[in-house]
Amino acid sequence: MDRFDPRGRVNRALLVGVEEYEHTQPDDPEGVPGQLPAVRHNLRRLEGVLRRGGIFGAHGARNGDGGQGDDGGQEDGGGQEDGGGQEDGGGRDGITVLRSPSLDQFSEALRTAAQDAEGLLLCYFAGHGAVPSAGNELFLQMRNARVVAGGRAVFPGADAFTGVLTVLAGSQAERIVVILDCCYAGNAAKVWHDFADRRHRILLLMSVQANRLIDSGDGTRATPFTEELVQLLDIDEELSFVELSDQLRGQMAEAGRRTPLGDLWEPQSAAEPGMDVLLTAREDGWEDGRKGEQEDGPEGGQEQDDGLEQPSPTPSDPAQSSEEPAPSAQSSEQPPRTEPPDGRSGSEPAAGTGSPFRFLVDLLAALRARTRAVIDWFAGLRTRTRVVVSTLLALALAALGAGGYELVGPGGGHSCAPPLELRLLTDPDLEPTVRAAADAYLTSRANTTGHGCRRSGITVYSAGATATVTALRRESDAWQEPRVEDTNPQRDVGPQPDVWIPASGTGAARATTDWTARSYVELHPDEGPFVYSPVVLAVPQDLAGARLDERVGLTLSRLTANLTKQDRNAGVLRPDPEFTDSALLATIGLYGSTTDSRAAEQRVRPAGPPSPTAAALLCALPADRAADGRTAALVPEFLLRSGVGCARKTRVPRTAEYPVDVPALTPTFVRVRWEGGDRDAAARDDAVGRFRTWLTGEDGLAAFAAAGFRSATESGHRLLDTDHVGAGVLRGPSPLPGAAHRTEMEDALTRYRSAHGPGRVLYLLDSSGSMNTRWLGPSGGPGILKQSLGGLGAQDDYGVWAVYGAGGDRSHQELLPYGHHRRADAERVVDTEARVRDAEADPHAALLDALDDMAGRGNDDQRPQLIVYITDDEDNNRLTGKNLDEVLARARKAKVPVDMVSLVSGSCEADRPDARIAEASGGRCLDAGDDPGRGLRDEVARVGTGEH
Repeated sequence: MDRFDPRGRVNRALLVGVEEYEHTQPDDPEGVPGQLPAVRHNLRRLEGVLRRGGIFGAHGARNGDGGQGDDGGQEDGGGQEDGGGQEDGGGRDGITVLRSPSLDQFSEALRTAAQDAEGLLLCYFAGHGAVPSAGNELFLQMRNARVVAGGRAVFPGADAFTGVLTVLAGSQAERIVVILDCCYAGNAAKVWHDFADRRHRILLLMSVQANRLIDSGDGTRATPFTEELVQLLDIDEELSFVELSDQLRGQMAEAGRRTPLGDLWEPQSAAEPGMDVLLTAREDGWEDGRKGEQEDGPEGGQEQDDGLEQPSPTPSDPAQSSEEPAPSAQSSEQPPRTEPPDGRSGSEPAAGTGSPFRFLVDLLAALRARTRAVIDWFAGLRTRTRVVVSTLLALALAALGAGGYELVGPGGGHSCAPPLELRLLTDPDLEPTVRAAADAYLTSRANTTGHGCRRSGITVYSAGATATVTALRRESDAWQEPRVEDTNPQRDVGPQPDVWIPASGTGAARATTDWTARSYVELHPDEGPFVYSPVVLAVPQDLAGARLDERVGLTLSRLTANLTKQDRNAGVLRPDPEFTDSALLATIGLYGSTTDSRAAEQRVRPAGPPSPTAAALLCALPADRAADGRTAALVPEFLLRSGVGCARKTRVPRTAEYPVDVPALTPTFVRVRWEGGDRDAAARDDAVGRFRTWLTGEDGLAAFAAAGFRSATESGHRLLDTDHVGAGVLRGPSPLPGAAHRTEMEDALTRYRSAHGPGRVLYLLDSSGSMNTRWLGPSGGPGILKQSLGGLGAQDDYGVWAVYGAGGDRSHQELLPYGHHRRADAERVVDTEARVRDAEADPHAALLDALDDMAGRGNDDQRPQLIVYITDDEDNNRLTGKNLDEVLARARKAKVPVDMVSLVSGSCEADRPDARIAEASGGRCLDAGDDPGRGLRDEVARVGTGEH
């Protein structure tokens, strides 16, 4: 588990609560549902607990983080009517409270907090939330929010959550935590999921599942969700985001809370597997300053004293005030500046005044401002992880030396010049190990001068393997100078690397062939890999082969056949072949000698989008206990030794089986040189050479040995660390496969794209009379259908049938003809043409027609296909006996997956018609208990090419 401890860092918390709205119903038809008096209590309670929590405020200040002491002063009490947008809570310690802000005020405060945070950035919102009918976005409604029915800007005065995440993702913060207490909060998960390459630092806590309203309480105390949240945070021990999320769900369930729809009220969370952050860490013996804080009483809002300092009120409109507005989140490392009498900048001491200490503080502040531009440049790139090691202290020492203040430090009386920064790009599966090696190199003797200064720093980041090869092969010009939006490797991959370490050495060969235009990059790969790891089938221990000959020397198809003999419901999953080399190598073995790549893909078809990395796949499996026990995973062997961040949650031990037809990982050191990059070529070559020598030597290989890699050069590829063999790993399996050929990888990628290229989807929307109560809103039949259209792009073909009529010649009516459609056009047809009919439905006849239709369309290619049937199951009495048997037989023959989407809970239980049809066709069954809107959106996204 990668749990970040932000104590001693520059942390920021932005607490936003909208209790008062300018436009409310029924007085204003375009207003929000009403005022939210409980939000006032939310802000007071949460602000107090964060100040006492050891991360923000005085208690969180370590190593000069600017604390104010334990006495704390008095709290503002929340009783001042400011007309909206008041900032209080004392930006001096990193906590900003924004009460009923306008959209502009919220946007400015959000940008400020994002810019200032370097450790933990926490953003909390409580207020009204809204979603469009398609449910594909969440809007946070500020004080001046309106709802314009049918307008293009449906929610003026509200901020789209996509925009909020965009601002937050640009922050330098190590971890970003977003907490939403509003209706439809769970719809934010879809937005977070779409931030595929920028969400790795963002952890999201949502008060309720998608497409659900929530109760705001009676207004005399905090809202139910925040009440539980504050109680959990207000403890005298460490509590992390993951622990908080789990405990919140448990407490809400134990309290028996339900949404207005009557289902369980279940807070949701979203974070990359293994990612965590400490949220509270009050130390024993600290005076918590609560001074007898009590629950908000039923008498209607008497605020209790939290022992917090009384902030000076800030005008809601700074332009109308002659006073300087208080800063919303001032860095605790940089004391407030005042203008000197002579009018010069506060960062430069006046002649004859000040002290060397004051000069040092001001100089550090100036250097921090200058270097932020460089840091922001890195932050604007879509890199997955950065290890920026150019130290601010080294810059300060160099500058101080030039200014006449010589400090004696590690350099033995010598000032250290800023070290040269190397950029290292690697495969996402390798990134944690490469980063560990780079961290060790930074402080090694090989990277230290005789004066104790660092020779170089290293920025380690990763990007999708296929995107990297494509950028090096065809987009080196655009990498240096992006000219169009569609082709921008700086955004999609990262900065131009000095070193590239692909997981397969074949990657370098792929990147240096078939150049279609002038190349501005030169690749110089080593002659061979420096470490080795086979791709294995990680099988649940109870299903693994007992004998050695059942684990080695067999093809992947034989190993998977043996697996299904142990359990006919057993399955195999593989990460995204577009994203990591290990998944593409697994795909080579998956296709084997078959020519039907679509059928092969069906055997590893996940319930939603494929996991991006092998570690993410292993972390996702324990979420479903039953699936975890019967699912094997195609992953690099080293992960079974080093484990992954979620190892403590892994329920099922796994055993490695070694397919002979899946090529191995062969990480290779590649020097990358760029045209025009010769100004410091000699120094950069020297720095790269030193790092290469160290990395491929005994010291560098230690990190790979600890992670579970094997020797790339010794016979039999022995483990680098033979004293610690991972559970389920064979010490010396034989035979082991070699590296992949370039043509093997290219062919597998082409076939994968063909099988996952433009898709075909046929929607069947139950339009019988019983659907009347399950028709409107984002959780109704048309709403769920429209949500899923985001997974389809301009190259996909799809159509919509309205299913109604029983006993006649036709079981359906065509609403949207089969073909290419713009999403807006398709939604308009559904909105205007789809309606409930005064008739019953015949699912038996409709499904047979749909299976025949789709089977006929897929005769000449391997394009992915899907049938989606959205229903309330009211007419399932026509899916029994011979009728059901006929549908099941046709589904097995047509080999077209059918996703049965039921708006009724329990429809996917074993032996129900929906579940049996989905299983027979290779599709998925979703019912009201599974959040069918989100599940179907993921299913369609797997088949379609997506929006562009």
